Amino acid sequence: MKSLETYFPSLTEKQKQQFEALPDLYSDWNAKINVISRKDIHNLYPHHVLHSLAIARYIRFTPGSTIMDVGTGGGFPGIPLAIFFPEVQFVLLDSIGKKVKVAKEISETIGLKNVETVHARVEEEKRKYHFIVSRAVMPLPELVRISRKNISREQINALPNGIICLKGGDLSAELHPYRKAAELVSLSDYFSEPFFQTKKLVYLPLS
Repeated sequence: MKSLETYFPSLTEKQKQQFEALPDLYSDWNAKINVISRKDIHNLYPHHVLHSLAIARYIRFTPGSTIMDVGTGGGFPGIPLAIFFPEVQFVLLDSIGKKVKVAKEISETIGLKNVETVHARVEEEKRKYHFIVSRAVMPLPELVRISRKNISREQINALPNGIICLKGGDLSAELHPYRKAAELVSLSDYFSEPFFQTKKLVYLPLS
């Protein structure tokens, strides 16, 4: 929590309580349904919560924005973002039902009113969103192909609507088709922990 409060000093007491509840909840659920690597569960804050909140360092979503988290797994980056942006609506979508169950239960337990969980494939989701977010679920060209249809034409944010992905490793091949349009940010610009040295944020406008 100290790192969260260092990077995000304006958290409300309610937000702090919600973030503080996450380690115990994820540990309990992870013992039943493996949504986070057992070796990684003790790194929940830096590797999962703070990683998810890199998106909040990049953009402040306007209240009333709608965001779809594709391949949310146990709720990343959707749940930390929903805590951080209580006036933004989040749909957490995953094709694996047991993972969606974990995201749903944890969202409800900490009292998130701005989260809907959906057990489906992206191809089945028809609604429109201002942004699609994801964390290393698939190569960017594939994500663009199946989710472009879900990007709303309505513009209410400082950045044009599109996709915001959290990724790692060498991205040159998958970003090549979008090299003129995509923006690439090193997360080490936001966070000093060694974990973030190889992590990137990719923004691709699709409006």
